Amino acid sequence: MSASEKRATWSLASIYALRMLGLFLIMPVLSLFAEQLEGSTPFLMGLSISIYGLTQVVLQIPFGILSDRYGRKQIIIIGLILFFIGSVVAALSTTIYGVLIGRAIQGSGAIAATIMALVADLTQEVHRTKAMALIGASIGVSFGVAIIAGPVIADLIGVSGLFWMTALLTLMAIAVVIYIVPNPASYKSHSDTQLNPSKFSSIFKDAELLRLNYGIFTLHLMLTASFVVVPLAMRDSGLLPSKHWLVYLPVFVTSMAAMIPFIILAEKKRKMKGVFIGAIVALIIADLGLASTNTSLTGIVIFLWLFFCGFNLLEATLPSLISKTVPGDLKGTAMGIYSSCQFLGAGIGGAAGGWCYGQYGMGAVFWFCAAAAFSWFLLSLWMKPPRYWANLMISLTDMPEHEIEQFVKKVLKVKGVEEITLRTDEAVAYLKVDNQCLEKDQLQSLINQYVNR
Repeated sequence: MSASEKRATWSLASIYALRMLGLFLIMPVLSLFAEQLEGSTPFLMGLSISIYGLTQVVLQIPFGILSDRYGRKQIIIIGLILFFIGSVVAALSTTIYGVLIGRAIQGSGAIAATIMALVADLTQEVHRTKAMALIGASIGVSFGVAIIAGPVIADLIGVSGLFWMTALLTLMAIAVVIYIVPNPASYKSHSDTQLNPSKFSSIFKDAELLRLNYGIFTLHLMLTASFVVVPLAMRDSGLLPSKHWLVYLPVFVTSMAAMIPFIILAEKKRKMKGVFIGAIVALIIADLGLASTNTSLTGIVIFLWLFFCGFNLLEATLPSLISKTVPGDLKGTAMGIYSSCQFLGAGIGGAAGGWCYGQYGMGAVFWFCAAAAFSWFLLSLWMKPPRYWANLMISLTDMPEHEIEQFVKKVLKVKGVEEITLRTDEAVAYLKVDNQCLEKDQLQSLINQYVNR
């Protein structure tokens, strides 16, 4: 990467991370805080945790369209200002309705797709996958830091203080956009990162993609539903809220370590379907265990660890499966729909968890999550074993049309190149390759001959 590309990638990853940190910091403590607010009910308490997902779903696509017309950085700044306003509204609120409004406004700053588009504007095709991977990693780190740090910070400055801290982080993110993120030379269409509504039918006709979208919907539905009651269960079992990090820290860190051999088994040994279904079974067992042991701190710790083992593994695996399944030029659209399903699941999960808690008690929330995971398990039994193909992009800028045709024919003859999709409007060739048998030297030789000259 050039210096400009590195600056763009790290700065945009930090913006994404700061925003997600602000959303997630409140998750492990909000139910403890919300039940004390005026007008609070279990349903509204759960909705306050997850409502950000609903506004995110509604506004994500419009924000992306507006960024094409008015500029990426301008739309990102507007989104961050909305997030700041929502944080301030929630911080000043003394009723559950004020917190709901604040969280909804936070979610309305739906800039995730716009950030991805700006990353594509500021990086070369050859480096874009690395840039996207860094942003993906920043989201995972943000979530881990948030659930561990949230209870500690809330104990020091209160939950309203958490919202004020989120507002401060947002102002920092705005400063990064203005002063550090480079200005793109132009705004281009990037099929690998941007959502194209005209391609929706291609995605919705693909049963494998629909199965994966249902999976991410279910996974985040379970997450937000669980966090309606997990903090309450730990408190009721005798652990002070200020000490909850003593559970979250070892549970999250060790569950992350535990998933590494399974990722190796799935990717290197090509046992993806078995590992995938096994992780869903882990979620089912974890929720059944939490349903029966949620009054015991030991039981909560054991089954919460098992839940995060399954959750972290699936959270890492699902985007990889989307990437393997969809053609390269539809990846942006597929990931956009996938992201919308993720936020929709998060939005519905908290509300559903709160309703179950209010109507039938704490155990019912975990039974609900187990049932959702079981429906996903049944649907996944019929999934096709994935193609273990990676994505490559090759820039065709300034290559004459007759040479492009010749180049494509030669590339398709390289062992390990499985598919190639041309987008002449973007001057890009999207390749699907099998890295285990790819003749990399031969492919690089062709690239040097036709592209790097």
